[in-house]
Amino acid sequence: MFPRRFSYRAFLLCNRSLLLPFMFNCSNLILPLVGTCLTIALSNGAHAQQAPTPPPAARILTENPSAFDPVTATQAWLNRVPPEKRAKSDAYFEGGYWLILWNFLLAAAISIFLLSSRISARLRDFAERVAKFKALQVAFYAIPYFVIIYLLGFPLNLYENFYREHQYGFATQTFAPWFREQLIALGVALLIGTILLIVLYAVFRCAPRTWWIWGTVVMVVFLSTITFISPVYIEPLFNSYKPLTDPQIRDPILAMARANEIPVKQVFEVDASRQTTRVSANVAGFLGTTRIALNDNLLKQCTLPEIREVMAHEMGHYVLNHGAKLLTYFGIFILIGFALTRNLFDAAVRRWGVKWGVRSIADPAGLPLLVLILSTFVFVLTPFLNTVVRVTEREADAFGINTSREPDGMAKMALKLGAYRKLDPTPLEEFVFFDHPSGRARIRMAMDWKAANLSVGESTADEGSLAPPISH
Repeated sequence: MFPRRFSYRAFLLCNRSLLLPFMFNCSNLILPLVGTCLTIALSNGAHAQQAPTPPPAARILTENPSAFDPVTATQAWLNRVPPEKRAKSDAYFEGGYWLILWNFLLAAAISIFLLSSRISARLRDFAERVAKFKALQVAFYAIPYFVIIYLLGFPLNLYENFYREHQYGFATQTFAPWFREQLIALGVALLIGTILLIVLYAVFRCAPRTWWIWGTVVMVVFLSTITFISPVYIEPLFNSYKPLTDPQIRDPILAMARANEIPVKQVFEVDASRQTTRVSANVAGFLGTTRIALNDNLLKQCTLPEIREVMAHEMGHYVLNHGAKLLTYFGIFILIGFALTRNLFDAAVRRWGVKWGVRSIADPAGLPLLVLILSTFVFVLTPFLNTVVRVTEREADAFGINTSREPDGMAKMALKLGAYRKLDPTPLEEFVFFDHPSGRARIRMAMDWKAANLSVGESTADEGSLAPPISH
């Protein structure tokens, strides 16, 4: 049904930065379309930190595999993070729990306001006056609608994606370039969102009883299309890509790609440090557009073993065809959401349609109601949506460690990601809020893998469980 090499990262980019803001949580309409990749990777030679010499304890554990306890080793890795850094990371990530709620409440409040004030109906009336054709009427409704949504959601957007990121030291942009990229993203959203709504409302008009089925088809095709074009046409609007020239970093990555039949001939470096201090990498594209990209923060912050593990993880998404799998899973969620919306929308129109000026599902004035119902559905499903993504991330972790054979590299990267992801959440927290495995879960996987391979005589010593505390 789908191409085998369906881009996982581009799918997540589309899903989080385009689809959900358009249809479910429009207050976040113009989140930057970059920096959404998992994270991680590289550096060696002139760019890299030198990996410390394995301490005696690590060598002893390698020589005596039976003495290696994954549970103890996992806790020792976690203990390397100073308490003040752990507290800062926990505060940042736990603040995100509340932002999920505030974003939902804001989206719901904006939708109710547009309906109860009849602003949505007035926009529909305006569109009908200036345009004769239904498609143009939808376009003339959609453009001011998205602009209003953006303006009403801007204060929270500004806090969440500018002030808060600066407060915790993750953002590098001043306001002017940040706002410029916001406007570019808004322009992209207006174009793509308007096209999407034109097609959806054509379906609503032509299939008033079965629109929820055909609407799901439209959404799946939309996701697929954006996934394919995003790496080539959207992401370059925000960052520059240039070939990575350092052979000490490039060649091992290309060797892993060839071993896994990934059709790439070069690795690209992305100037993400213009926007953030976070590290990231991805393998994205389709047919002739497939490419491997690493952001420049990776080159400054990570060692070659860490790079190998990160890139093996990213290649795992590609090889395991996670993009197509997630498209299928989210297609099912969309189908269920549209089916529920069909009944709830009709019931709401029967009760409040005259008051709101909404006629039917085919009336653009009903878009805020559609968004209200679907945003509530997505909010309730947050734990399950996160779980679906988290499972694919764990599969990629397993692929990555088996391909790179860098358990200590995986543990070190988990600690680095712990700067903005809570390292040791409760099981309930991880289920509800985490769309990636926690730092503890990843380190435990790495230590379990290390113990299993030590037991068969493979030496993987790097920084053992008794390594000195982390200093960055």
